[in-house]
Amino acid sequence: MQAKTKYALSGTVAGLVNGLFGGGGGMVLVPLLSGWCGLEGKQAFATCVAAILPLSAVSAAVYLLRQPFDWAAALPYLIGGPVGGLVGGRLFHRISVTWLRGLFAAFLLYGGVRYIL
Repeated sequence: MQAKTKYALSGTVAGLVNGLFGGGGGMVLVPLLSGWCGLEGKQAFATCVAAILPLSAVSAAVYLLRQPFDWAAALPYLIGGPVGGLVGGRLFHRISVTWLRGLFAAFLLYGGVRYIL
């Protein structure tokens, strides 16, 4: 299968997950990009971040158009998110791929456990 087809299918799966759950496309996109598409560790993470922004914007637009939205509840996240993104982006080049994978797995595990409980 051609690389472009793999990327398109990976993006489709990430978009589907993002749309179904209101986020989380990155949890499937990073493993798909690194394992199935053959991107190197940091390249897979960086590509995922670039792809998730428009996917999240589309998902957010659909949610905003279809149901009520509490801007007051979202405001702290809308302010804190970019701050965390800037800090994470600066730290990205200083952290090894092994640590990135470990942190990614820990956050996924934490989120999964919190979701179940």
